[in-house]
Amino acid sequence: MTVFSNPAFDNHERVLFCRDQPSGLCAIIAIHSTALGPAAGGTRLWTYASDDDALYDVLRLSQGMSYKNAMAGLKFGGGKAVIMKTPGFQGDDALFERFGAFVDTLGGDYITAEDVGMRPDIMATIARKTRYVSGLPPQSGKAGGDPSPKTAYGIYRGIQAAVNARLGRDDLDGIRVAVQGVGNVGYHLCKLLRAAGASLQVADLDETRVDRVCAEFAAERVSSAAILHADADVVAPCALGAILHEESIPGIRARIVAGGANNQLRAAEDGQRLADAGILYAPDYVINAGGVISVTCEYLGDMDDAGVTDLVAQVGPRLAGIFEEAARTGEPTNVIADRQARKIIADAA
Repeated sequence: MTVFSNPAFDNHERVLFCRDQPSGLCAIIAIHSTALGPAAGGTRLWTYASDDDALYDVLRLSQGMSYKNAMAGLKFGGGKAVIMKTPGFQGDDALFERFGAFVDTLGGDYITAEDVGMRPDIMATIARKTRYVSGLPPQSGKAGGDPSPKTAYGIYRGIQAAVNARLGRDDLDGIRVAVQGVGNVGYHLCKLLRAAGASLQVADLDETRVDRVCAEFAAERVSSAAILHADADVVAPCALGAILHEESIPGIRARIVAGGANNQLRAAEDGQRLADAGILYAPDYVINAGGVISVTCEYLGDMDDAGVTDLVAQVGPRLAGIFEEAARTGEPTNVIADRQARKIIADAA
C-alpha cells in the first residue's frame, strides 16, 4: 500500500519514514496540517501487525490531532508519530535519541510529546537531540510532566456535560460509568468519577490495572469483551480506537459514549448509527484534548499548572455547544465537530 492510496491519507503535508539500523529504530512521523501553526501530537510506541497498519494509524491519528488542536483553540496544527516495536525491540536510549534526531530534521514543523507506551523520562531522552519536544518531567510551579491527568480531567468535564445534556443531571452521584481501559488516563478518570459519586465498572487487558482500580475505587470488574455492552449510563472508551461500528453499536445499553480513546469510530457513518440508536456521542478529539492542551502550554512556557487546568475545563462547555447543535439540527455530533474543525483550519489556511 502506498501513502497516497492509503484510506487514511487526507492530503497530509508530509510523511517521514525513520529507519536507523544500529539502534533498531523503525518510526513514521506524519504531519497532517500546519495551517494553524507547528504540528503538535504525541509519539505512540506500539506493536503493529504490519507496516501498513502502522502507516494507517499514524495518518489517521495525525488528522485527528489537526481537528483536536483546532477545536481546543490552540495555535498548533496536527501531527503524530509511531515507533514500531519490531522483533527484538530493545527501546534503549540510543533508539530514542535517534528518533529525536529525526524530529529535529523537521525544524520545528513537528513537536512531539507522549502517547501510548511513552513516559516523561523517555521524552527527556528524546530531548537530548531536539528541542521540539514536550511532556518532559515537570519543573516546580510550571505546566509539564505526564499529560494523562489533564486528559482525564477533560474527559471528566465532558462526561458532566453529556450527562447534563442527555440525562438532565447536574451531578454524577449514582451515575454508572463503564470504563474500557484503566491505564494512565483511565485510572485518573476513575479517580475523578468516584470522587464525584459515580459507580464504576472497569475492564483492561492488563488485570493488574483492574485490580488496582477495583481496590482503590470500589469498582466492579467486567471482562474486556463485555465492557462496551455493560448495563451503565455512560461508556467511557479509554483504550485503543475503532471500537464503535455496525457490529458493536447495537449491543450498547448506555445512553452516552464519552471517553478518551482516539478514533473511536471505525468509520464516519458510525456516528449516525450511534445517533439513530439514541446514544449521545462525545467526539473523541474534543473530549480528550486535555493532554495536548497541557503539552502545548508546557512547550510555550507561558502558563502554570492552574492555568492549564482552567483551559482544560473548557472541554465541557465546548461539548455542550456541540450537543445543543445536535439536538437542534438532528445531525450526529461527529459531523458537527468535523465541520467546525475543518472550518477553523480552512479559515487559517
